[in-house]
Amino acid sequence: MVRDGMGDSPILCVGAAHWDVIGRARAPLARGADVPGIATRRPGGVALNVALALGASGRRVKLLSAVGDDAEGDALLREAEARGVDRSLVLRHRRPTDLYVAIEEASGELHAAIADCAGLEAAGVAIVAPLEDGRLEGPWTGAAVVDTNVSAETIRLLAGALGAARLVAVSCASAAKVATLGPLLKAPGAVLYFNRAEAEAFCGTPCADARAAAAALGARGVRAAVVTDGAGSAAHVSPEGLWLAVPPPARVRGVTGAGDVFLAAHVVATLDGATPSDALETALDAAARHVSKETP
Repeated sequence: MVRDGMGDSPILCVGAAHWDVIGRARAPLARGADVPGIATRRPGGVALNVALALGASGRRVKLLSAVGDDAEGDALLREAEARGVDRSLVLRHRRPTDLYVAIEEASGELHAAIADCAGLEAAGVAIVAPLEDGRLEGPWTGAAVVDTNVSAETIRLLAGALGAARLVAVSCASAAKVATLGPLLKAPGAVLYFNRAEAEAFCGTPCADARAAAAALGARGVRAAVVTDGAGSAAHVSPEGLWLAVPPPARVRGVTGAGDVFLAAHVVATLDGATPSDALETALDAAARHVSKETP
Protein backbone atom coordinates (compact mmCIF):
# COMPACT_ATOMS: atom_id res chain seq x y z
CA MET A 1 0.00 0.00 0.00
CA VAL A 2 1.07 3.62 -0.54
CA ARG A 3 1.29 5.89 2.44
CA ASP A 4 -0.64 9.15 2.35
CA GLY A 5 2.37 11.46 2.28
CA MET A 6 2.70 11.83 6.06
CA GLY A 7 5.91 9.83 5.99
CA ASP A 8 7.13 8.79 9.39
CA SER A 9 5.59 11.68 11.33
CA PRO A 10 4.36 10.53 14.75
CA ILE A 11 0.74 10.01 15.65
CA LEU A 12 -0.52 11.97 18.65
CA CYS A 13 -2.66 9.99 21.14
CA VAL A 14 -4.60 12.09 23.65
CA GLY A 15 -6.55 10.72 26.59
CA ALA A 16 -6.55 8.03 29.26
CA ALA A 17 -3.51 6.06 30.38
CA HIS A 18 -3.77 3.82 33.44
CA TRP A 19 -3.44 0.27 34.69
CA ASP A 20 -6.14 -2.23 33.83
CA VAL A 21 -6.94 -4.95 36.37
CA ILE A 22 -8.94 -7.67 34.63
CA GLY A 23 -10.62 -10.48 36.54
CA ARG A 24 -11.81 -13.46 34.48
CA ALA A 25 -14.31 -15.76 36.19
CA ARG A 26 -14.10 -19.51 35.71
CA ALA A 27 -17.74 -20.09 36.66
CA PRO A 28 -21.05 -18.32 36.00
CA LEU A 29 -21.40 -15.00 37.81
CA ALA A 30 -24.41 -13.87 39.78
CA ARG A 31 -24.92 -10.87 42.04
CA GLY A 32 -22.72 -11.31 45.12
CA ALA A 33 -20.94 -14.36 43.67
CA ASP A 34 -17.45 -15.32 44.85
CA VAL A 35 -15.95 -17.58 42.20
CA PRO A 36 -12.47 -18.75 41.21
CA GLY A 37 -10.78 -17.08 38.26
CA ILE A 38 -7.69 -15.32 36.94
CA ALA A 39 -6.70 -11.71 37.66
CA THR A 40 -4.15 -9.85 35.54
CA ARG A 41 -2.74 -6.33 35.39
CA ARG A 42 -1.72 -4.63 32.16
CA PRO A 43 -1.39 -1.12 30.71
CA GLY A 44 -4.73 0.33 29.69
CA GLY A 45 -6.74 3.42 28.89
CA VAL A 46 -8.03 4.16 25.41
CA ALA A 47 -5.24 6.55 24.40
CA LEU A 48 -2.50 4.30 25.76
CA ASN A 49 -4.05 1.13 24.31
CA VAL A 50 -4.20 2.76 20.88
CA ALA A 51 -0.66 4.12 21.26
CA LEU A 52 0.68 0.67 22.15
CA ALA A 53 -1.08 -0.92 19.17
CA LEU A 54 0.23 1.80 16.86
CA GLY A 55 3.73 1.32 18.25
CA ALA A 56 3.49 -2.43 17.67
CA SER A 57 2.63 -1.71 14.02
CA GLY A 58 5.85 0.28 13.61
CA ARG A 59 4.35 3.77 13.86
CA ARG A 60 5.95 6.50 15.96
CA VAL A 61 3.61 7.67 18.70
CA LYS A 62 3.46 10.56 21.16
CA LEU A 63 1.19 10.25 24.19
CA LEU A 64 -0.59 13.20 25.81
CA SER A 65 -2.10 12.08 29.09
CA ALA A 66 -1.86 12.46 32.86
CA VAL A 67 -0.26 9.84 35.11
CA GLY A 68 0.39 9.88 38.84
CA ASP A 69 3.85 10.84 40.05
CA ASP A 70 4.07 7.55 41.94
CA ALA A 71 5.63 4.11 41.58
CA GLU A 72 2.61 2.85 39.65
CA GLY A 73 2.93 5.71 37.20
CA ASP A 74 6.67 5.17 36.83
CA ALA A 75 6.11 1.51 36.01
CA LEU A 76 3.31 2.30 33.55
CA LEU A 77 5.39 4.83 31.63
CA ARG A 78 8.47 2.60 31.59
CA GLU A 79 6.43 -0.17 29.99
CA ALA A 80 4.88 2.24 27.48
CA GLU A 81 8.30 3.55 26.50
CA ALA A 82 9.71 0.04 26.17
CA ARG A 83 6.88 -0.71 23.73
CA GLY A 84 7.57 2.23 21.46
CA VAL A 85 5.52 5.08 22.95
CA ASP A 86 7.08 8.53 23.42
CA ARG A 87 5.98 9.51 26.93
CA SER A 88 7.95 12.78 27.14
CA LEU A 89 4.80 14.95 26.96
CA VAL A 90 2.82 13.09 29.66
CA LEU A 91 1.74 15.23 32.61
CA ARG A 92 2.64 13.85 36.05
CA HIS A 93 0.24 14.73 38.87
CA ARG A 94 0.13 14.18 42.64
CA ARG A 95 -2.90 11.89 42.69
CA PRO A 96 -2.56 8.09 42.48
CA THR A 97 -2.22 6.71 38.97
CA ASP A 98 -5.66 6.00 37.51
CA LEU A 99 -7.06 2.47 37.48
CA TYR A 100 -9.64 0.49 35.52
CA VAL A 101 -11.10 -2.65 37.08
CA ALA A 102 -13.12 -5.08 34.95
CA ILE A 103 -14.78 -8.41 35.64
CA GLU A 104 -15.24 -10.70 32.66
CA GLU A 105 -17.53 -13.69 32.42
CA ALA A 106 -16.11 -17.16 31.85
CA SER A 107 -17.19 -16.60 28.22
CA GLY A 108 -14.89 -13.57 27.98
CA GLU A 109 -17.75 -11.06 27.80
CA LEU A 110 -17.65 -8.04 30.10
CA HIS A 111 -19.74 -8.45 33.28
CA ALA A 112 -19.02 -5.06 34.90
CA ALA A 113 -16.27 -2.48 35.17
CA ILE A 114 -15.25 0.60 37.14
CA ALA A 115 -13.02 3.32 35.68
CA ASP A 116 -11.25 5.47 38.28
CA CYS A 117 -9.95 8.32 36.11
CA ALA A 118 -9.81 10.96 38.86
CA GLY A 119 -6.27 11.97 37.89
CA LEU A 120 -7.11 12.54 34.24
CA GLU A 121 -10.28 14.42 35.19
CA ALA A 122 -8.41 16.66 37.65
CA ALA A 123 -5.65 17.39 35.11
CA GLY A 124 -8.26 18.77 32.71
CA VAL A 125 -6.91 20.94 29.90
CA ALA A 126 -3.35 20.78 31.23
CA ILE A 127 -2.71 17.55 29.33
CA VAL A 128 -2.92 19.38 25.98
CA ALA A 129 -0.55 22.18 26.96
CA PRO A 130 2.17 20.81 24.62
CA LEU A 131 -0.07 21.77 21.68
CA GLU A 132 0.06 25.40 22.78
CA ASP A 133 3.34 26.03 24.61
CA GLY A 134 5.87 25.35 21.87
CA ARG A 135 6.91 21.83 22.82
CA LEU A 136 5.41 20.74 19.50
CA GLU A 137 6.61 22.82 16.56
CA GLY A 138 3.77 24.75 14.97
CA PRO A 139 0.20 23.46 14.47
CA TRP A 140 -0.21 19.69 14.48
CA THR A 141 -0.63 18.60 10.87
CA GLY A 142 -0.14 14.85 11.24
CA ALA A 143 -2.60 12.28 12.56
CA ALA A 144 -4.11 12.30 16.05
CA VAL A 145 -6.27 10.04 18.17
CA VAL A 146 -8.60 11.64 20.73
CA ASP A 147 -10.16 9.64 23.55
CA THR A 148 -13.34 11.22 24.93
CA ASN A 149 -12.42 10.24 28.48
CA VAL A 150 -10.92 13.75 28.61
CA SER A 151 -13.02 16.68 29.82
CA ALA A 152 -15.49 18.52 27.62
CA GLU A 153 -13.35 21.65 27.88
CA THR A 154 -10.31 19.68 26.73
CA ILE A 155 -12.27 18.45 23.70
CA ARG A 156 -13.20 22.04 22.83
CA LEU A 157 -9.52 23.02 22.93
CA LEU A 158 -8.51 19.98 20.87
CA ALA A 159 -11.09 20.82 18.20
CA GLY A 160 -9.22 24.08 17.60
CA ALA A 161 -5.67 22.84 18.17
CA LEU A 162 -6.10 19.91 15.75
CA GLY A 163 -7.87 21.88 13.04
CA ALA A 164 -4.95 21.39 10.64
CA ALA A 165 -4.50 17.66 11.36
CA ARG A 166 -4.79 15.31 8.37
CA LEU A 167 -6.71 12.75 10.42
CA VAL A 168 -8.34 13.04 13.85
CA ALA A 169 -9.61 9.63 14.97
CA VAL A 170 -12.08 10.20 17.81
CA SER A 171 -12.85 7.28 20.10
CA CYS A 172 -16.22 7.61 21.82
CA ALA A 173 -15.27 6.06 25.15
CA SER A 174 -18.84 5.32 26.27
CA ALA A 175 -22.46 6.20 25.61
CA ALA A 176 -22.25 8.65 28.49
CA LYS A 177 -19.56 10.64 26.65
CA VAL A 178 -21.41 11.29 23.36
CA ALA A 179 -22.62 14.70 24.55
CA THR A 180 -19.03 16.01 24.50
CA LEU A 181 -18.40 15.23 20.82
CA GLY A 182 -20.00 18.34 19.32
CA PRO A 183 -16.88 20.53 18.90
CA LEU A 184 -15.06 17.77 17.00
CA LEU A 185 -17.81 17.31 14.40
CA LYS A 186 -16.50 20.31 12.45
CA ALA A 187 -12.84 19.25 12.47
CA PRO A 188 -11.99 18.70 8.77
CA GLY A 189 -10.04 15.49 9.40
CA ALA A 190 -12.31 14.00 12.07
CA VAL A 191 -13.49 10.39 11.92
CA LEU A 192 -15.67 9.35 14.87
CA TYR A 193 -15.56 5.76 16.14
CA PHE A 194 -18.65 4.36 17.87
CA ASN A 195 -20.06 1.02 18.87
CA ARG A 196 -23.74 0.65 18.03
CA ALA A 197 -24.93 1.56 21.55
CA GLU A 198 -22.84 4.75 21.50
CA ALA A 199 -24.17 5.67 18.07
CA GLU A 200 -27.73 5.13 19.29
CA ALA A 201 -27.06 7.38 22.28
CA PHE A 202 -25.63 10.09 20.01
CA CYS A 203 -28.53 9.90 17.54
CA GLY A 204 -31.20 9.43 20.19
CA THR A 205 -32.79 6.54 18.33
CA PRO A 206 -32.45 2.75 18.24
CA CYS A 207 -30.61 1.30 15.24
CA ALA A 208 -31.02 -2.24 13.96
CA ASP A 209 -27.37 -2.66 13.02
CA ALA A 210 -24.14 -0.80 12.22
CA ARG A 211 -25.35 0.15 8.75
CA ALA A 212 -28.47 1.82 10.17
CA ALA A 213 -26.39 3.50 12.86
CA ALA A 214 -23.91 4.86 10.32
CA ALA A 215 -26.75 6.22 8.18
CA ALA A 216 -28.32 7.85 11.24
CA LEU A 217 -25.00 9.47 12.16
CA GLY A 218 -24.66 10.89 8.67
CA ALA A 219 -28.17 12.29 8.92
CA ARG A 220 -27.22 13.96 12.22
CA GLY A 221 -24.34 15.85 10.61
CA VAL A 222 -21.43 13.51 11.35
CA ARG A 223 -19.16 13.86 8.30
CA ALA A 224 -17.26 10.57 8.76
CA ALA A 225 -17.81 7.75 11.24
CA VAL A 226 -17.03 4.09 11.83
CA VAL A 227 -19.53 1.93 13.73
CA THR A 228 -18.89 -1.53 15.16
CA ASP A 229 -21.50 -3.99 16.41
CA GLY A 230 -19.76 -6.87 18.17
CA ALA A 231 -19.97 -9.95 15.98
CA GLY A 232 -22.20 -8.07 13.53
CA SER A 233 -21.09 -6.07 10.50
CA ALA A 234 -19.08 -2.86 10.90
CA ALA A 235 -19.83 0.23 8.83
CA HIS A 236 -17.92 3.29 7.62
CA VAL A 237 -19.82 6.35 6.42
CA SER A 238 -18.32 9.45 4.79
CA PRO A 239 -19.32 11.97 2.10
CA GLU A 240 -18.04 9.44 -0.46
CA GLY A 241 -20.41 6.66 0.57
CA LEU A 242 -21.11 3.86 3.05
CA TRP A 243 -19.10 0.63 3.34
CA LEU A 244 -19.68 -2.58 5.29
CA ALA A 245 -17.46 -5.45 6.41
CA VAL A 246 -18.18 -8.64 8.34
CA PRO A 247 -15.87 -9.69 11.20
CA PRO A 248 -14.21 -13.09 10.94
CA PRO A 249 -15.33 -15.87 13.29
CA ALA A 250 -13.58 -15.65 16.65
CA ARG A 251 -13.69 -17.52 19.92
CA VAL A 252 -14.09 -14.76 22.50
CA ARG A 253 -11.68 -15.09 25.41
CA GLY A 254 -11.66 -11.44 26.49
CA VAL A 255 -13.13 -8.23 25.10
CA THR A 256 -11.33 -5.52 27.09
CA GLY A 257 -9.39 -3.27 24.73
CA ALA A 258 -10.79 -4.78 21.52
CA GLY A 259 -12.26 -1.47 20.35
CA ASP A 260 -8.92 0.27 20.85
CA VAL A 261 -7.11 -2.39 18.81
CA PHE A 262 -9.76 -2.00 16.09
CA LEU A 263 -9.29 1.78 15.99
CA ALA A 264 -5.49 1.56 15.83
CA ALA A 265 -5.56 -0.97 12.99
CA HIS A 266 -8.12 1.11 11.09
CA VAL A 267 -6.00 4.25 11.46
CA VAL A 268 -2.86 2.47 10.24
CA ALA A 269 -4.68 0.96 7.26
CA THR A 270 -6.18 4.35 6.38
CA LEU A 271 -2.81 6.11 6.58
CA ASP A 272 -1.31 3.36 4.43
CA GLY A 273 -3.82 4.10 1.68
CA ALA A 274 -6.29 1.23 2.14
CA THR A 275 -9.76 1.54 0.66
CA PRO A 276 -12.57 2.02 3.21
CA SER A 277 -13.64 -1.62 2.77
CA ASP A 278 -10.11 -2.95 3.16
CA ALA A 279 -9.48 -0.74 6.21
CA LEU A 280 -12.61 -2.11 7.88
CA GLU A 281 -11.59 -5.70 7.16
CA THR A 282 -8.06 -5.11 8.46
CA ALA A 283 -9.39 -3.58 11.68
CA LEU A 284 -11.93 -6.36 12.22
CA ASP A 285 -9.21 -8.98 11.74
CA ALA A 286 -7.03 -7.24 14.34
CA ALA A 287 -9.91 -7.06 16.84
CA ALA A 288 -10.74 -10.74 16.27
CA ARG A 289 -7.15 -11.74 17.03
CA HIS A 290 -7.26 -9.64 20.18
CA VAL A 291 -10.46 -11.14 21.62
CA SER A 292 -9.20 -14.64 20.79
CA LYS A 293 -5.98 -14.31 22.80
CA GLU A 294 -5.58 -16.49 25.84
CA THR A 295 -5.39 -14.63 29.16
CA PRO A 296 -1.75 -14.49 30.30
